[in-house]
Amino acid sequence: MDEEYDVVVLGTGLKECILSGLLSVDGLKVLHMDRNDYYGGESTSLNLIQLWKRFRGNDKPPAHLGSSRDYNVDMIPKFMMANGTLVRVLIHTDVTKYLYFKAVDGSFVYNKGKVHKVPATDMEALKSPLMGIFEKRRARKFFIYVQDYNETDPKTHDGMDLTRVTTRELIAKYGLDDNTVDFIGHALALHRDDRYLDEPALETVKRMKLYAESIARFQGGSPYIYPLYGLGELPQAFARLSAVYGGTYMLNKPECKVEFNEVGQVLGVTSEGETVKCKKVVCDPSYLPNKVRKVGRVARAIAIMSHPIPNTNESHSVQVILPQKQLGRKSDMYLFCCSYSHNVAPKGKFIAFVSTEAETDHPETELKAGIDLLGPVDEIFFDIYDRYEPVNEPTLDNCFISTSYDATTHFESTVLDVLNMYTMITGKVLDLSVDLSAASAAEE
Repeated sequence: MDEEYDVVVLGTGLKECILSGLLSVDGLKVLHMDRNDYYGGESTSLNLIQLWKRFRGNDKPPAHLGSSRDYNVDMIPKFMMANGTLVRVLIHTDVTKYLYFKAVDGSFVYNKGKVHKVPATDMEALKSPLMGIFEKRRARKFFIYVQDYNETDPKTHDGMDLTRVTTRELIAKYGLDDNTVDFIGHALALHRDDRYLDEPALETVKRMKLYAESIARFQGGSPYIYPLYGLGELPQAFARLSAVYGGTYMLNKPECKVEFNEVGQVLGVTSEGETVKCKKVVCDPSYLPNKVRKVGRVARAIAIMSHPIPNTNESHSVQVILPQKQLGRKSDMYLFCCSYSHNVAPKGKFIAFVSTEAETDHPETELKAGIDLLGPVDEIFFDIYDRYEPVNEPTLDNCFISTSYDATTHFESTVLDVLNMYTMITGKVLDLSVDLSAASAAEE
């Protein structure tokens, strides 16, 4: 292992795999190692036996759940926005040729104790039971403004400079009530808290447009897509891609100790007594624990069910967002459900996740609002994990550390971290002007 690499990547989590792929495509010499004997790190995908081993120790899964290998349970499940940044990144690296996507059936929001479809266009706003008759008309006008808005054409701006006008001011102009603002901000624009209200409105308008354009793309009931067999396919697709560009992947490498010189810069990585030299290290927080700090925790429940989530139009794959205000919490709660229609469970079985930023030490109680929406479950597991973010200065030590995955059930925040890291590592901004039709939906 006495070769020198431009970059050593530690951990085969999603973020690390995407970066490894991007850097390989850029022509850098990349070595990718993982201390585990499986791909995916925190964002791995488990079959039934592995799931039991992780949460139930030596118990064996009951036979009525079906064959273990028919399950692909993603530990960090997230849907992709059909026209979103992650899909553009996947197309940019051409990794899409190894993956098949399928549209997600439904996108819902929790409001006043009930689950409703998220209206995404002016026509849907008029039909939505989320609003009364007069509010619907006001919302429709706002949706039309957003749909027609074009950043480069001032005629569509209605005299407002959205880089200066706040979201709160823009919404006030249309007279929308708090209830409507809640579902627009959290379920359409996918903001995680209410800070956006006092920030320039342009970002929120762009996010609403992305949502509407993504729905139009696959003509499904939601703007989201998900790979067949789940996200576990992604790290492996990137490993193949990396090999095409001469990158090297090594699993089951114990220790992976990062070595530094006397001024604290990366020299290389040691595993099993051998050191490989490198200029930069990219890794998840677990490989450099003294360069990260804990910033929060995610509480989650994983349920196996024999039916779709009630009140979601029998959707076989669905996201439900429970905005914080609706629950009297400081952070939103997310429901994610997938099933045999995406090949992640045997026929007739559904996998549901409930996740949120933990505010207590009791996930069972804290997640109750979401779990109550699931209906009867065959099995349920609870889990709480810490979230870390880097505190090092990459310009001094050449270590580029990803942030732990948050509670959201969509990829928008994850991929921003990847793009920021890419720019820090390479000094350039990734060109994402790609032909979106390259990511095709799987044939039915």
